[in-house]
Amino acid sequence: MSEDITTPSRQDTVTQPAIPRSRTDLLRSGFGRNLGLVVALVLLCLVGIATAGDTFATGANVLTILRLAAVIGVVSVGMTFVITGGGIDLSVGAMVALASVWATTLATQQLAADYHWIFMVSTALAVGAACGLVNGLLVAYGKIVPFVATLAMLASARGLAEIISDRKTQIITVGSFEDFFGGSLIGVPVLVWIFLLVAAAGWVLLNRTTFGRRTFAVGGNAEAARLAGIKVQRHTVALYVLAGLCCGIAAVMLMARTTTGSSTHGQLYELDAIAAVVIGGTLLSGGRGTIVGTVFGVLIFTTLNNVFTLNNLSISAQSVARGAIIVVAVLLQQRLARRTTGT
Repeated sequence: MSEDITTPSRQDTVTQPAIPRSRTDLLRSGFGRNLGLVVALVLLCLVGIATAGDTFATGANVLTILRLAAVIGVVSVGMTFVITGGGIDLSVGAMVALASVWATTLATQQLAADYHWIFMVSTALAVGAACGLVNGLLVAYGKIVPFVATLAMLASARGLAEIISDRKTQIITVGSFEDFFGGSLIGVPVLVWIFLLVAAAGWVLLNRTTFGRRTFAVGGNAEAARLAGIKVQRHTVALYVLAGLCCGIAAVMLMARTTTGSSTHGQLYELDAIAAVVIGGTLLSGGRGTIVGTVFGVLIFTTLNNVFTLNNLSISAQSVARGAIIVVAVLLQQRLARRTTGT
């Protein structure tokens, strides 16, 4: 009797609906996902050329798209690590604002003018990392849900930025800082090079190191990772610190692009970053992430906004389109997951 219950019959095995493994595996593979993103980006470019003509298909406009994508791209790299590790960070925009304000105070700029602009950069990175450390400690050791912990940081960091700046825009007066970060290398803006370096470093860290393998393990099953000997709490803290560090880098880039520090910087960056990460193929539930996909996701959204702007469409329409794309991406993820498990 027990054998009949626990062992499936040959007839049951034969009559189960066959899953097209080759096609499913292709769609779930990194190559398949990235190929789909490339196709989407190409289609967007064709739409831009068809609707905006020569205004879109110019070298200057391409550099504009890359320059705009660079800042949110760096934030999205950090967000990829957090989401892959099973978390979420709603405070990235506020951390960018706080880091930019702290790095452009009169005292910090005076040190930069007297010695080197590295003081401004170091301040922004330290502030971002410190905020990430607080997030990580609250989530890992305080056992606070990531949504709540980072939402509290969003409010606190934005408020602190307003207090420090007195809700005023702080103008950067350090010429050497502007010259370095506002310049170009072989015709490509320095900001774009920074984005490429951060993305490359993120790819290596996620795919070629023990840290990356532990990130996948923690995001996939935290309890199993703990039983396997991974210090889950410590690793979670490290993920949020890494995200905060990326926000510090993004703050420096935003300071260079706008020549200001402001408590209004980074508005809605958390939504843009999450959208790019999800579009890129990283699972919101954790356990799977891709830096290459995130880069393509950032480029898709930035190109979409550029096409909308060139065609004089409203920001509201851009938001609707972004929301629709996010929903479609999540539905596709769920569909692929169901087909893989055969449910």
